[in-house]
Amino acid sequence: MRLLLFVLGLSFLLLFSACSNVDLIATDSKTIQEHLSNYKGEKAVLLNVWATSCAPCVEEFPMIVSLGNEIKDLEVVFVSADFDDQLGKVKSYLNEQKVTGVSFIKNENDQSFISGIHPEWSGSLPFTIFYGKISGKMLIFWEGKESESKFREAIQRAINE
Repeated sequence: MRLLLFVLGLSFLLLFSACSNVDLIATDSKTIQEHLSNYKGEKAVLLNVWATSCAPCVEEFPMIVSLGNEIKDLEVVFVSADFDDQLGKVKSYLNEQKVTGVSFIKNENDQSFISGIHPEWSGSLPFTIFYGKISGKMLIFWEGKESESKFREAIQRAINE
């Protein structure tokens, strides 16, 4: 019986990892900023810092994924603020939401991470920043959940700047 449970569990893990379409990278704020700079001149960027334990984060997440899929001039970058021991839960959630490509999970102490992402960020989640397509500069940011219309306005501005 134990062998059967082990084989079933192992099969589930292999199936789950084979279906994974997201690369979840543990990193610090400096590396995230370097990653964002790669899109200057190519795409506007929406950076969203979230956590699986944050209800407003989870509520707005599908809308952000949808906007990223819909708008070709937009790159959505997700950064999980979850703790290292939540890695499996984060990756599972990203896969459930059909996130593809690269996403990040912080591996830096909270205050250094917060300051490295944005000096005016209090650490409250969700936290969203928009970077201009042309300039690559940080244009708009906010803490908390916002409406789709506010996101669309910010995206349009980021695409044009």
